[in-house]
Amino acid sequence: MIHTFRAHDAVELAVLERSGFVESVHVGSAVVVAGDGSVVTSLGDPDAAIYPRSATKPFQALAAMQAGVPLRGVQVAIAAGSHTGSLDHMDAVSGMLKAAGLNETHLGCPAAWPSDATARAWLVRTERNKSKLAMSCSGKHAAFLWACVENGWDLSGYLEPNHPMQRAVRTVLEEYTGESVLHTGVDGCGAPVMAVTLTGLARAFTTLAKAPSDKNANARAATIATSMLDYPWAVEGHGKPNTVVMEELGILAKMGAEGVLAMAAPTGASVAVKILDGNGRAATLVGLTLLAAAGAIDIPAAANVLARVVPAVMGGHAPAGSLRLGQAVVALLD
Repeated sequence: MIHTFRAHDAVELAVLERSGFVESVHVGSAVVVAGDGSVVTSLGDPDAAIYPRSATKPFQALAAMQAGVPLRGVQVAIAAGSHTGSLDHMDAVSGMLKAAGLNETHLGCPAAWPSDATARAWLVRTERNKSKLAMSCSGKHAAFLWACVENGWDLSGYLEPNHPMQRAVRTVLEEYTGESVLHTGVDGCGAPVMAVTLTGLARAFTTLAKAPSDKNANARAATIATSMLDYPWAVEGHGKPNTVVMEELGILAKMGAEGVLAMAAPTGASVAVKILDGNGRAATLVGLTLLAAAGAIDIPAAANVLARVVPAVMGGHAPAGSLRLGQAVVALLD
């Protein structure tokens, strides 16, 4: 069976301490890449295969745009995002489908309750049920479907790995990572998920983040990077880690399920993290710290953001501990 790196190849990235007792340990791998694509920092085994999961959504959106989808503004950001299903999120996705002459029933992603509390309460109050529009990947799916309409491709099979849409995604991902896809599976939303390395993922984000300032860059890639920063609420949701990072630091941030995170500054300095146990609560703490340690972002500004997004460890109504950096990361700061 093909698998990602194992525990003995990983390092301690973060620990959760409660009342002076280390209760949980998050091990994983991480890599920091400079703007020229060279590796600055390597922890664990960043050259092992991983499923980046939703961290590849900006490149899936790029494939759709290159296939002729005229995404603009918030549509670009939500196609590249994993949203909370707010009313604004659902309206944006609905608008994309309408522009393509389609509706919610065409979406191949599962129906879901929004993680946004206001939207969930509205669905309950109005006696509606789960909605495909509220599923965190609906923006990506709407972009895929719109590409099918633009090109006359089969709608019903748009999630099959050999569908023209998914072949286009593979081409973009291989171009931006500089790697061949190592394995293809099925993501939680039903779309293909393609395995690459953390190093490849970081380099892909390096190229994406530099695109707006590079006159020779792909113009659609530049649009994606700019739109994610212009509409960060559409990439995740108000107050959510990726959104706060983009709002406050002006760097791209995109999480993926199972503890994956990629971030990149406009200079191209990037980081990719995979928490091996699949729990992503420490990913932003680790990723921002590694970027700051490499001199890619301002340390005080990063600290202010981390104070907002790192989950608190509570004992009743008062703090009882903290989620803090593990030995492998602390060693880089000494």
